Amino acid sequence: MVCAKCEKKLGKVIVPDKWKEGASNTNESGGRKINENKLLSKKNRWTPYGNTKCIICKQQVHQDAKYCHTCAYSKGVCAMCGKQVLDTKLYKQSNV
Repeated sequence: MVCAKCEKKLGKVIVPDKWKEGASNTNESGGRKINENKLLSKKNRWTPYGNTKCIICKQQVHQDAKYCHTCAYSKGVCAMCGKQVLDTKLYKQSNV
Protein backbone atom coordinates (compact mmCIF):
# COMPACT_ATOMS: atom_id res chain seq x y z
CA MET A 1 0.00 0.00 0.00
CA VAL A 2 1.44 3.33 -1.08
CA CYS A 3 0.17 6.89 -0.82
CA ALA A 4 -0.97 8.91 -3.83
CA LYS A 5 2.30 10.85 -3.97
CA CYS A 6 4.44 7.69 -4.04
CA GLU A 7 2.22 5.97 -6.60
CA LYS A 8 3.99 7.97 -9.33
CA LYS A 9 7.36 6.53 -8.22
CA LEU A 10 6.36 2.92 -8.77
CA GLY A 11 8.43 1.16 -11.42
CA LYS A 12 7.16 -0.39 -14.58
CA VAL A 13 6.95 -4.12 -15.32
CA ILE A 14 9.70 -5.28 -17.65
CA VAL A 15 8.48 -7.37 -20.57
CA PRO A 16 10.17 -8.24 -23.87
CA ASP A 17 9.71 -5.65 -26.57
CA LYS A 18 6.83 -6.59 -28.81
CA TRP A 19 7.96 -5.00 -32.06
CA LYS A 20 11.21 -5.77 -33.82
CA GLU A 21 12.07 -2.23 -34.90
CA GLY A 22 13.77 -0.43 -32.02
CA ALA A 23 13.57 -3.44 -29.71
CA SER A 24 16.44 -3.98 -27.28
CA ASN A 25 16.23 -7.78 -27.43
CA THR A 26 17.08 -8.14 -31.13
CA ASN A 27 20.40 -8.24 -33.00
CA GLU A 28 19.55 -5.48 -35.47
CA SER A 29 19.36 -2.65 -32.95
CA GLY A 30 22.59 -3.61 -31.22
CA GLY A 31 20.80 -4.70 -28.06
CA ARG A 32 21.94 -8.33 -27.91
CA LYS A 33 25.30 -9.78 -28.91
CA ILE A 34 25.61 -13.01 -30.87
CA ASN A 35 27.04 -15.93 -28.84
CA GLU A 36 27.05 -13.83 -25.69
CA ASN A 37 28.07 -15.66 -22.52
CA LYS A 38 25.31 -14.92 -20.00
CA LEU A 39 27.48 -15.87 -17.02
CA LEU A 40 30.02 -13.19 -17.89
CA SER A 41 27.42 -10.52 -18.59
CA LYS A 42 25.48 -11.32 -15.40
CA LYS A 43 26.48 -8.07 -13.67
CA ASN A 44 24.24 -6.08 -16.03
CA ARG A 45 21.11 -8.07 -15.22
CA TRP A 46 18.07 -6.48 -13.64
CA THR A 47 17.29 -7.72 -10.14
CA PRO A 48 13.68 -7.26 -9.04
CA TYR A 49 14.40 -7.44 -5.31
CA GLY A 50 17.61 -5.43 -5.16
CA ASN A 51 19.28 -4.83 -1.82
CA THR A 52 16.59 -2.98 0.11
CA LYS A 53 15.15 -4.54 3.26
CA CYS A 54 12.14 -3.82 5.45
CA ILE A 55 12.91 -1.66 8.48
CA ILE A 56 10.77 -3.79 10.81
CA CYS A 57 11.15 -7.44 9.77
CA LYS A 58 14.34 -7.23 7.61
CA GLN A 59 12.63 -9.02 4.71
CA GLN A 60 13.71 -8.05 1.17
CA VAL A 61 11.34 -5.59 -0.48
CA HIS A 62 10.78 -4.66 -4.11
CA GLN A 63 10.97 -1.17 -5.61
CA ASP A 64 12.55 1.43 -3.31
CA ALA A 65 10.40 0.85 -0.26
CA LYS A 66 11.10 1.12 3.46
CA TYR A 67 8.49 -1.42 4.57
CA CYS A 68 7.33 -4.76 3.16
CA HIS A 69 3.65 -5.11 2.24
CA THR A 70 2.75 -7.00 5.43
CA CYS A 71 4.38 -4.50 7.80
CA ALA A 72 3.04 -1.50 5.88
CA TYR A 73 -0.53 -2.79 6.05
CA SER A 74 -0.32 -3.77 9.73
CA LYS A 75 1.03 -0.33 10.67
CA GLY A 76 -1.21 1.51 8.18
CA VAL A 77 1.68 3.40 6.57
CA CYS A 78 2.89 4.01 3.03
CA ALA A 79 5.48 1.37 2.13
CA MET A 80 7.74 3.87 0.36
CA CYS A 81 7.74 7.02 2.49
CA GLY A 82 6.27 5.84 5.82
CA LYS A 83 3.43 8.42 5.88
CA GLN A 84 0.28 7.37 7.78
CA VAL A 85 -2.32 6.28 5.21
CA LEU A 86 -4.79 4.15 7.13
CA ASP A 87 -6.11 4.21 10.69
CA THR A 88 -5.70 0.66 12.05
CA LYS A 89 -6.71 1.44 15.63
CA LEU A 90 -10.00 -0.47 15.46
CA TYR A 91 -8.64 -3.33 13.29
CA LYS A 92 -8.30 -6.78 14.82
CA GLN A 93 -4.92 -7.97 13.51
CA SER A 94 -2.48 -10.66 14.54
CA ASN A 95 1.19 -11.20 13.77
CA VAL A 96 0.69 -14.83 12.78
